[in-house]
Amino acid sequence: MPRDPLNKHVNNVMLEKIIHINIEKQHLQLLQNGFVVLQYSVSTAANGPGEQRGSNCTPRGWHTIRAKIGEGCVPNTVFIKRRPTGEIYTPALRARFPDRDWILTRILWLSGLETGKNRLGNVDTMRRYIYLHGSPDDVQMGVPGSHGCVRMRNDNIMELFDNIETGIRVLIEESTPGN
Repeated sequence: MPRDPLNKHVNNVMLEKIIHINIEKQHLQLLQNGFVVLQYSVSTAANGPGEQRGSNCTPRGWHTIRAKIGEGCVPNTVFIKRRPTGEIYTPALRARFPDRDWILTRILWLSGLETGKNRLGNVDTMRRYIYLHGSPDDVQMGVPGSHGCVRMRNDNIMELFDNIETGIRVLIEESTPGN
């Protein structure tokens, strides 16, 4: 695969692995040594980008994966407050609880790395409980729709989960410079 132009944006620092999320394109890439090794369509916030607590926006900037949650859980496992509920998502369960924000299968919990931008105070990504997580199969990818998190297909979040470690850096941008 060709080198990704993101390398120029990270000041020519070659990182073994990073996750890059492009809000404009609604996609996520896992880069290893500058090469795209995985790429997925995602769904970021319906309210667009932003860092303020209570905004329901997707935070921008550099983050890290603070925790990986859900290893070994079956696809469509339902999570509330990062804990499996014992439920498996079905359309019938959705009909019983139509107002739930469905967090399924795996959770990658983000923590901001930029003090004042996405870390500490009213902009703290971790305290906003922003995740990369699985979603019901009928949730559309490629268009904004979440409450701030990055929604993914269940098979995609499982593959990404299995290919990264806690501590990997994540860059969330509105668009890639030069594109």
